[in-house]
Amino acid sequence: MLDAPPRRPPHYDAIRNETDAIGFTMASDLWTGALLRTLAASKPAGSFLELGTGTGLATAWLLDGMDARSTLLTVDNDDAVSSVARRHLKHDRRVTFTIADGEACLSIFAEEGRTFDLVFADAWPGKYSSLEEALQIVAPGGLYVIDDMLPQPNWPEDHPPKVARLVETLSARPDLHVATLCWSTGVIVATKRAGNEST
Repeated sequence: MLDAPPRRPPHYDAIRNETDAIGFTMASDLWTGALLRTLAASKPAGSFLELGTGTGLATAWLLDGMDARSTLLTVDNDDAVSSVARRHLKHDRRVTFTIADGEACLSIFAEEGRTFDLVFADAWPGKYSSLEEALQIVAPGGLYVIDDMLPQPNWPEDHPPKVARLVETLSARPDLHVATLCWSTGVIVATKRAGNEST
């Protein structure tokens, strides 16, 4: 199946070329993007949050799956990198780009009681820090998605134990149904169980 790559979203190739040109190496994998598009399409009129815009490759996949009534808020603390995403995708009125600290945003969302139908945590915040806040803002029946859970070339030596602890923490939560996928760069998809919002 991997011999038949998925149809790329609009602007993907231009963003990919610029991503390579600036030497940004933390963009999501092609197959992770295809999964994000599929998951986004399962949430009509959905509210989506991306933590870690990067250059916008995953953003493009999410937008390609979203319907006209859906909205995407994407957050990054690196204005120079995320400017690539804005340059190619800012015309899409469904997406809002925010340059801010991810942990601070998660804290505010949690305090406000804001929820999202899908949270893609593609940065340290919402994944290895502020995990509780990230899971708190997933709506009942909503999705929490993370990638890069299999060994990556850019991992520091002390990173594998952090990954193992994260997998263990997510798998032990009674408010989530968790699927760990040894595919692409290693993906976890978790669904917030309706009626079990608290741990």
